[in-house]
Amino acid sequence: MEMKILDALKRIEKSETVKILMAVESGSRAWGVASPDSDYDVRFIYKRPMAEYLRLEKTRDVIELPLDEVFDINGWDLSKALRLMHHSNPGLFEWIGSPIRYLDTDFTKRLSELAARYFLSKSGIYHYLNMAAGNYKRHFTGDQVALKKYFYVIRPLLACRWVLENGTPPPVLFQRLLDCQLDDQYRSLVDELLEIKTCSPEIKEITRIEPLDRYIEQSIREIEAAASAMPKREKIGWEALNAAFREEICAEGTGSFI
Repeated sequence: MEMKILDALKRIEKSETVKILMAVESGSRAWGVASPDSDYDVRFIYKRPMAEYLRLEKTRDVIELPLDEVFDINGWDLSKALRLMHHSNPGLFEWIGSPIRYLDTDFTKRLSELAARYFLSKSGIYHYLNMAAGNYKRHFTGDQVALKKYFYVIRPLLACRWVLENGTPPPVLFQRLLDCQLDDQYRSLVDELLEIKTCSPEIKEITRIEPLDRYIEQSIREIEAAASAMPKREKIGWEALNAAFREEICAEGTGSFI
């Protein structure tokens, strides 16, 4: 499967006249909670030849391949990625921290260093809190719930707790968040869910688990209170991002990559 993904990335480079700087797995496979039939969520950052950034016409800054049952492949232009980093975009930080990596370049290390500098704890907590609360409100409405929705709620809550404790982007691996942030009294319940999840289809439903539901509701309240009390940190300036952008687009000169 990795070879198929790398072949798809090479075709993108050729058809779009771009150079891919980083490509990783995102979503449940990167979290370590994939079902046997989970698709592959491949995310990448690319750059165009320098001349493309020196024109008046605006160039689309996203590349998306058509979705199918196996692959979800899309990427962001370098300029978009760095602008989102300035806004402390949690999705970008998850790409950077993904444990499943299909392609890396020298720029990957630079991006990781920038991520550590531009991460804003309060906005990160609110991102994950809204994700958890939104999924809980939307999907936990009856006696039965899709099994995967527990992970779409519990993982962001544990990510919030990580940020509150450490002030850094949370680990992508769910197991590491469990080991560091989940109360021991709930560990056996979540371990059992994880075992079922990795052996069941994506559509698997289960009866709601009352102790976990109480933990979720209590966590949402606690994290909301903690986040509201946090001071807001000002965004860092653009200087480091501008320097990284200039250095990367100038590295290949003004010509085509092909």
